[in-house]
Amino acid sequence: MNMHSSPTGVTPPPQPSTLQEVGLSMVMMRDILLKTMFRMNLEIVSELAKVMALPVPLTQELMDLARTQKLVQAMGTMSATSSSEMGYQLSDAGKARALDALSQSEYYGALPVPLADYQKQVERQSIKNIHLNRDQLLGAMGHLILPNALLDHLGPAVGSGRSILMYGPPGNGKSSISNGIRDALGDCIYIPRAIEYSGQVITVFDPIVHNQVPDAEEDPTALRRTGRRYDRRYVYSERPSVVTGGELSLSMLDLVYNPTARTYQAPLQLKSSGGIFIVDDLGRQEEPPQALVNRWIVPLEEGKDILALQSGEKFEVPFDTLVVFSTNFHPNEIFDGAALRRIFFKIKIDGPCQEDFLKIFAMVARKRNIALDEATLIHLLKKKYPTIDNKYANYQPIFLIDQMIAICDFEGIPHQMSPDLVDRAWANMFVKEEAIAR
Repeated sequence: MNMHSSPTGVTPPPQPSTLQEVGLSMVMMRDILLKTMFRMNLEIVSELAKVMALPVPLTQELMDLARTQKLVQAMGTMSATSSSEMGYQLSDAGKARALDALSQSEYYGALPVPLADYQKQVERQSIKNIHLNRDQLLGAMGHLILPNALLDHLGPAVGSGRSILMYGPPGNGKSSISNGIRDALGDCIYIPRAIEYSGQVITVFDPIVHNQVPDAEEDPTALRRTGRRYDRRYVYSERPSVVTGGELSLSMLDLVYNPTARTYQAPLQLKSSGGIFIVDDLGRQEEPPQALVNRWIVPLEEGKDILALQSGEKFEVPFDTLVVFSTNFHPNEIFDGAALRRIFFKIKIDGPCQEDFLKIFAMVARKRNIALDEATLIHLLKKKYPTIDNKYANYQPIFLIDQMIAICDFEGIPHQMSPDLVDRAWANMFVKEEAIAR
């Protein structure tokens, strides 16, 4: 089978050329055909093929099978449709079978991909195959002013596809850096709409997590096919990125069962396969950070995760995710030694030095179209920062400049900076310690 690479260099999943290659039982495929006809009121094979993400000849083969079993009947070429294609409708036995199948699982539409086939695709597009160089990382982080030493640590960490812990005081861009890492990944992979294990369907593609890339569908009437052929049960998408914060709980890392539809939804870490999973604000969740990291230990070390069905049956799924933990706590406060050993890279994200602070301040002023003022900068560095032990943070320039702009707007004066305006902005950045009578 011709396994050419896609434009990104990721090998696409091969398009099945026989029903056997689809990898599902005949009964499951036939039932999904019947359920799709019933739920979507579709009668034409080419339309069903599109919805079921199957090549037309294979969809026709399923239709012929259902016909021999007297579950569908041909209606001839109906004038109601402008197409000259044969129309089909469910027989009474077919409707009964569709309803019976729907009572077992509401799933219809795109055929799922067997878990074993999906595992092979994960290997073809693994996050560990990505090789980032300094220029790519700088390109994605260009809007941030970062010390060279930080990039020295960050580059190998991202390139390894292993886990990263970023720690340091709040307001210094740990979240922005996490997003920059995501942007640096840059290429696209294939996400299954759903996977199948042991007859159960687990939906994976999620428009909230996965950013589908428009893919010029082949024009069936074109004389020359360009050959961008791959298994349409997958969606061509940017590498996913899942960001969670204080709301993350252990239950979010389990399969979600929908008792009405009798189908499962993949947990967050499975949706992020081939991409990045950012756990922001570690230490702010209800569960202790140690418990959250313990849940990741086996997947991080072995590249596989264990999920459980409603029946209690456990099974392995691939774990191919760059996990980025970010915390304002010192790692020793929230982890024991064993957990820390298992997180591969630990990177401190500190506040900027005075020189970098001034660079950030100048950059923000330029973006906000407000002129720099020497007296204001001297006042800031000599009078204000010594009151907080000269602790600079990356968020402060944006905060102070936006405050001064808001004050100017209120006072009806042109946007400007002055020592007086800085004093007023500063008062909003830090709340004075005082007892409040209640």
